[in-house]
Formats: sequence, C-alpha cells, structure tokens
Amino acid sequence: MNGLSGKNILVIGASSGIGAEVAKRLSAAGAKTSTASRSSGTDHVWDATNPTSDLSSILPDQLDGLVYCPGSINLKPFSRLSDEDFLNDFQLNVLGAIRAIRQAIPALKRSGNASVVLFSTVAASQGMNFHASVATSKRALEGLALSLAAEFAGSNIRFNVIAPSLTDTPLSASLLSSPEKQEASAKRHPLGRIGNTNDMAGATLFLLSDDSSWMTGQILSVDGGLSSIKTL
Repeated sequence: MNGLSGKNILVIGASSGIGAEVAKRLSAAGAKTSTASRSSGTDHVWDATNPTSDLSSILPDQLDGLVYCPGSINLKPFSRLSDEDFLNDFQLNVLGAIRAIRQAIPALKRSGNASVVLFSTVAASQGMNFHASVATSKRALEGLALSLAAEFAGSNIRFNVIAPSLTDTPLSASLLSSPEKQEASAKRHPLGRIGNTNDMAGATLFLLSDDSSWMTGQILSVDGGLSSIKTL
C-alpha cells in the first residue's frame, strides 16, 4: 500500500476483530502503529464511553491516521429498546468518536496529509429489522464524518467511513453461532459469503494510504453487494 511506511497511526478499538486486524496489517506495512481500547490487549487503555478519558499521553506530536473501530450490535424489536439502549449505542459509536477526534485534531493538523477512518454499518442506509438503535447511532456517525470532512478539508485532514455488512468477528459471534446461521447470512449477500476482518482491514489501509489521497467525505460500502445489488 503506497505511503504507509513510517506513518504514525492510532487504532482505537484494536483489542480484537477488525481493529486488531487493521493494526496487524499496518505494522506489516511499516506504519508506526499505536493501539488503544478500554480492555487489555492493546498498547494503551482508553475508554470511549468515559468523557474524562485522555488521549494526550499516547498521541505523537504528529498523527497521520486515526482509525475508530468500536461498535455495538444491539439488535432488539423497537418495542424492547429503552432510552438507555439508544443512549449507550450513541455514547460508544458517536460520542466516543467525537472525543477521540477532538483530542487528536491538533496532531492530525501537523501531518499535512492525515486520514481519519470511521466504521458505520450497512444498516444505516438499508432498513433492517431490529436495527433501530445501532442504525440511528451509525447514521449519526456518517453525518459527523461528512461535516468534519468539509470543515477540515483546508487542513488536509480526510474523513471517510467504511460501512460493512455482517463480518465474522467476536462481536457478531452470536449471529454466526451455527453452520445454519452462517449459511443463511452468506446467502443474503450477492457475493455469497459474509465479510471477514481482512476485507475490512484492506479497505481501511487503502483509506489511510496515499492511494486514496483525493478521497474525503465518502461512505465506502464493503458489504458483499448487499446495499446496492440484487441477484435474480
């Protein structure tokens, strides 16, 4: 991937799943990668849901890339979703990203060519049963990215979003807990399979690299064709 070697990149939510794969691939590409999450298994502990969590001690003077991976899969009928459900999803998916970006902006500005990658979901653009809470927060995250892409274009900070469909990660384990569930999920996608962490990491590295240096304010669907095509 062009232009990743030597870049300072922070991956938040890197303890497992997509974030862990992104960090692994970045390090292999020669990036100076730092990882953070609210659990063990990363370089630093940083809780996206805690308004007082401070990134200053782990941010380099110049930050070339920020990847925010935390997410939730809180699937319930609307009648069973409480205010707290909506607030918890918003806290993690949106306010956590806002806190990370706000603290990282000075270091990102010093890069002169920085990239921020956020994660949404196919359910933010496609109506899906039981996704009201997560889709609401992820749609808000997409709006945040578009607004910040416009605001910080003059500072050469790019903001893009990856919108995956169901991906085989620990977060989605309950949805893929049997061969029957895996087969049914695969069949819903035009390409006939569910996503994996390599699919998402590849797209992330592209958006962080110089190969995407003229892309900002984009929602990149990495979803096996689910959001855009139907096979007859």
